[in-house]
Amino acid sequence: MAFRKPGIYKTPDELRRMLRPGRLTEASLDAVEAALRPGVTTGELDAIAEKTIRDGGGIPNFQLVPGYRHTVCASVNSDVVHGIPGGRVLEAGDIVSIDSGAEFEGWNGDSARTFVLADPEHPARFASRTRLNDVTRGSLWAGIAALASARHLNEVGEAVEGYIEKHGEFGILEDYVGHGIGRSMHEEPPVFNYRVRGNGPAVKPGLVVAIEPMVTLGTIDTITQDDDWTVTTADGSDAAHWEHSVAVHPAGIWVLTASDGGAEGLAPFGVRPVPIP
Repeated sequence: MAFRKPGIYKTPDELRRMLRPGRLTEASLDAVEAALRPGVTTGELDAIAEKTIRDGGGIPNFQLVPGYRHTVCASVNSDVVHGIPGGRVLEAGDIVSIDSGAEFEGWNGDSARTFVLADPEHPARFASRTRLNDVTRGSLWAGIAALASARHLNEVGEAVEGYIEKHGEFGILEDYVGHGIGRSMHEEPPVFNYRVRGNGPAVKPGLVVAIEPMVTLGTIDTITQDDDWTVTTADGSDAAHWEHSVAVHPAGIWVLTASDGGAEGLAPFGVRPVPIP
């Protein structure tokens, strides 16, 4: 998915306009989470997300991407991102990433969560997938927390990688990264999930980014399936993906795709989000 190149920094009014699509995106993932269970298909989850967004007055923005006609990406087990929802029936023990987005009055939200379906018959597999998911989610919040005090954007990637390193041996995808978001779902600047040379853009009021670590239990190498969308680990190892859209404003940061602004996720890092005035 290509990046657009509008101005990186939004005005205060534009930041306020991004609140509604963020909440609609969150609502779609809440609805999917409530329906998630063994026996449900990824296509059924897609329909639930679409109905939630449209009932709220929004448009599923993934459907605006050329060649893609679904509301969510549903990536299961070794699929990392961009999995196409359809007839696949979810099973106990599956690790499932759901990525969703909404457009409202020309502004966009984008967020992803990963879930592990309980599997008491295979506790070891369930435990390893749960561990992967917990570390990936934690690395997202470490990156968001870093954004609150960062001078430059690439400090986010340093925090994400540092968090993951402290919690074990995992692979961090390098071919897929986060991005700016606003009038388009994918805008400049790129948001790395790992340490890179250079500082990146200044973190200052008006910056809005989607931070999204993609982490595996094995290799960082991937292949794209014959559907031209689904990205899968080359070694078949499990993967997890978490994402939030986050705005920087004069008084602090606010997670646009969390109704509490990210308060719960940021609390362990000693960061308090501040509502956009």
